[in-house]
Amino acid sequence: MGDIAPGLGRPAAADAVLDRVFDSFYRQRPVTATFTGIHVHDERLPDWSRDGLAGAADEMRSLRAELTAAGRVDDAEVQGFPQPVDLALADAALDIALAEHESEHFVHANPALWTGEAIFGVLSLITRAFAPLPGRLAAAETRLLAIPGFLDDMTHTLIAPPRDWKGRAKAECRVAATLLTETLPAWLHGLSSEGPAGRGAVDVDAWTAAAATAAQAFERAAEWLEVPTHLSGGATTRAVYAHECAGADLLGLLLRRGHWVTTSLDALLDEATEALDAAAVRLDTLCRPYGGWPGAQERLAGDHPEKGRYFARFHERWQACHDAAHRHDLVSWPDAPLRYVPYPAHVREAAPQLYYLHYRSPAPFDPVETFDYVVPGLDGLTDEQIEGRLRQWNESTITLNHVVHHGAIGHHVQNHHAMRGASRIGRVAAVDAASRIAMFSGGSLAEGWACYVCDLMEEVGFLTPLESIAQQHTRLRIAARAVADLSLHTGRLTVPKTSLLYQDRAGMSPAAAAGEAMRNSMFPGTAVMYWLGTREIHRLRAEVWRREGDAFSMRRFHDRLLSYGAIPVALISRLMLASGEVR
Repeated sequence: MGDIAPGLGRPAAADAVLDRVFDSFYRQRPVTATFTGIHVHDERLPDWSRDGLAGAADEMRSLRAELTAAGRVDDAEVQGFPQPVDLALADAALDIALAEHESEHFVHANPALWTGEAIFGVLSLITRAFAPLPGRLAAAETRLLAIPGFLDDMTHTLIAPPRDWKGRAKAECRVAATLLTETLPAWLHGLSSEGPAGRGAVDVDAWTAAAATAAQAFERAAEWLEVPTHLSGGATTRAVYAHECAGADLLGLLLRRGHWVTTSLDALLDEATEALDAAAVRLDTLCRPYGGWPGAQERLAGDHPEKGRYFARFHERWQACHDAAHRHDLVSWPDAPLRYVPYPAHVREAAPQLYYLHYRSPAPFDPVETFDYVVPGLDGLTDEQIEGRLRQWNESTITLNHVVHHGAIGHHVQNHHAMRGASRIGRVAAVDAASRIAMFSGGSLAEGWACYVCDLMEEVGFLTPLESIAQQHTRLRIAARAVADLSLHTGRLTVPKTSLLYQDRAGMSPAAAAGEAMRNSMFPGTAVMYWLGTREIHRLRAEVWRREGDAFSMRRFHDRLLSYGAIPVALISRLMLASGEVR
């Protein structure tokens, strides 16, 4: 495939516009830039004041006009790769960002986006050694000093935040205050006792004072969030609850421009419901020998490593997954070393209460070194607590979630293929940021691939019978999330009824179901992408296999799929099937 679409003829001009789009993207999202490995904005937090957001919207509208002038064509007409794809996806990212701005569903209504941005603005600089520690601490200190003004802007920008969203943000404020007044200062003083080899030329007292100032701002924000209802800009009490439903128009845009799915919302919901029903029937069949899903759950929990083998099992299963993929010639495995380690001591207590991911995608523009995959350790726990943790982190959880899906053939392999890809959007779209991935369009490939490879490893016999039951429950939960997403944001279900859906259809506990429903309400079009991406990859593979027959190669197919980077699977499918590279 060529670099430009027929008739475009302006690759240099288009690249220049894409440069401006990315410059704007990183400037408007400095914490995301840090996570991506772009460090020119490491001392800043975003400007989410009302004036700042209005100015950002004007800039994005201007950039959309520039993309059109540079040769962007309508999504349905995109053929070439990578530049025409990047022009279209850049426009889609701007279109979605503007729709979010105008919808008042995101930074105008969700305080957890603000608290997450402030917290990870600091943590993004101190938990990953992309540069010498003194420079990272200096940038973090500047961000700490910016937190009071940032959180003050929150109180003027938010319009009728829903109660549950406020509750999550308030809890994060409390965690942040403790982190900044106790845990991080103690860690920093410990480094200072090591002399220059520790924290380097850092004024510990000044850094600690900045952290204390930020902690006070979080405490004030928590108090402000205690008020039952915040109304501004003419909002009504009804708006507090209306924000939880994004609406069919926004959801439709997210599916059409973010996931490149043109099927109607009603048809998608019907298909997702059928998938949910079929997954439930299959799970019921598999669980009958155990007396149903609760009995199977008990067997899964009981199948866990011994205390002394806990960390070893992560590495053993990772190696076994790698070897199975090589033996069956499934995919080119990049040289991307990974190790499973306990949470760093200075975030150990805070991490479970924050959006602190066990696996956070490597920054594509930072040096690639050994990647640390963090998991909770067993130190300091009673025997009873250790048994509870081992039952939670059982063999199935380790293998399916933390090895196959995330740390091995799933996200880790996919991310390293994306880093080397030709699409500029595809390299960065699926980078994990403070509250979600960098660009919405990266989701269906990133999560679709990670879910698909769990199916794939079952196909090649990698899973035990018990793990196959767990994988079938995952399929059920993925379908339930699709139904929930499509139903909640079109007004068919409320958040409480979405929670009941998870309890009744996916066998989730009330607490887990409520948390899942709340996350669904915050991020429309996100829960459905797991099902959409997995389904589309399976469909694409079946069609390529049909065309190629005996010449079909799993490795060639998967390498080609991943070579596009984190862009919508539906778009990859169209490009692959139209390219002439498959018969």
